[in-house]
Amino acid sequence: MIMRFLVASWILSAAFAALAQGPERLVYYSDYFSFIGEDAQGKVAFALDTNRGQDGEEFLAEHFVVLHDERKGWVRLSGNGKYPNPAGVLAAIPDSKDFAFQGSAEKGMTVKSSTNRIELEAAPIPKVLERRQESATYWLGSAAATLRWDARTVPGRVIYEYLHRPGYNRLSRTYFGQWRDFHGLYLRIEGGGDFYLHRRDPGDEEPLTGSLLGFMVFDSRSGVVRELSIDVAGRSHALGFYRWPQAWRGSFQLGGETYRFELTLTERDVVRNWVIGGFSMGIARGELRRGGEVRKLYGLAELIL
Repeated sequence: MIMRFLVASWILSAAFAALAQGPERLVYYSDYFSFIGEDAQGKVAFALDTNRGQDGEEFLAEHFVVLHDERKGWVRLSGNGKYPNPAGVLAAIPDSKDFAFQGSAEKGMTVKSSTNRIELEAAPIPKVLERRQESATYWLGSAAATLRWDARTVPGRVIYEYLHRPGYNRLSRTYFGQWRDFHGLYLRIEGGGDFYLHRRDPGDEEPLTGSLLGFMVFDSRSGVVRELSIDVAGRSHALGFYRWPQAWRGSFQLGGETYRFELTLTERDVVRNWVIGGFSMGIARGELRRGGEVRKLYGLAELIL
């Protein structure tokens, strides 16, 4: 009886110790750069999502990268997937064999890839939207940027998304139902501004990042949008038991004025297909209206269904 009690006490102590250590040993960081620019040869879209985290004694890191040229279409790049993080770099972005990082988002940052002949240089990025939940942080912003690719120098804008979440690591663990019908739109406004929004299944309420969220930066009109609404205006067939979003329309308010937008997906690159859902990147084109003012929209659409 005494032995059973001692064994039970040891198991309970070990369990409580593991729970106590868990949040400190499980953490996730993500930096997402979405660039849209244009030169004499046309528009270029480049996105790099670089993630890292810790799970116990294991340190993981991963890149997801896409490049789209308006004339050439999707351009395959090296560096996609997980890569070693032996030094356990977390707060900063660990370099890989394909990408190196200098500076910080707040002070200005340079991303270089000699294997892909790409360099992204971003000006200091001010925070437009920031949310905190206990020790977790999520913020978004945008700034002027330049993409150097092969012999081209493409001026443009970058939308930046940062996430730090303790007690979580999607690189090592599976979280079912977290990305239900997620639509992320990273758009450049004609004339040199940015419009970002994301929506997900309303039943998948996520307190930190939100189920419906957006911001706009354009001249003096900048900030988190209010009264945001977005409808999926059309869908297309997928190779499975789901349908891809193909068009959107919606509205929002900023600075006491009402804006309306319409978007259509003109190109799609399917990254993953799970039959009951999928992950794709696309090129979205459309218009942003305020009264009689009309501005063209162009950018990347990230879809996880």
